[in-house]
Amino acid sequence: MKKLTPKAAFRKLAAIYDKMVDRYNEVAEPINMQCDGCHDNCCLSFFQHHTYIEWAYMWEGLNQLPADQLEAIKAKAEEYVTQGQQALAQGQRPHIMCPLNIDEKQGICGLYKHRLMICRMHGVPNKLVKPTGQEINFPGCYRCQELTAGLDVIPTVDRTPMYKDLVMLEMQFVGNNLRQMPKVDHTIAEMIVLGPPRLR
Repeated sequence: MKKLTPKAAFRKLAAIYDKMVDRYNEVAEPINMQCDGCHDNCCLSFFQHHTYIEWAYMWEGLNQLPADQLEAIKAKAEEYVTQGQQALAQGQRPHIMCPLNIDEKQGICGLYKHRLMICRMHGVPNKLVKPTGQEINFPGCYRCQELTAGLDVIPTVDRTPMYKDLVMLEMQFVGNNLRQMPKVDHTIAEMIVLGPPRLR
């Protein structure tokens, strides 16, 4: 399989992200799902991410920020990692604001264009069918569950085709070394603290 240049890979990833946004909107609009006025904040959710391509694309966005803003994000990321490790050591799921959030009251992402897959898909009902045939279902956030509580048929995003595209792109981006490299299993904060991924 021919390895893609970062520029080509990022262009393909952006296209996959656009599909995700379209599928999200197709489900969110009919049920009037909106984030305005939500008393919760999904940027407090504990997510781990699993691809080198998204990690690298996030850093492509970070490197476009003013130096002082990037340093502030790095400092918040280090604090997040410390607090997250403490929570996990106590058997608790971390509930900490994402270091990319620049307005905790409104939940504004400081890297919105480069936000990762899970950040784009969280909220509405969605499903994923694994290669084994196992189907994993997510009912949506609390607000979405309230909106769909009385529906006989709940609209759902099937993430499977987009995940397949993302896996294929990951292989094209990393190249033949992918199987020998450590698996990615990091929070956004950890990806920031660790710096851009090393692909060799």
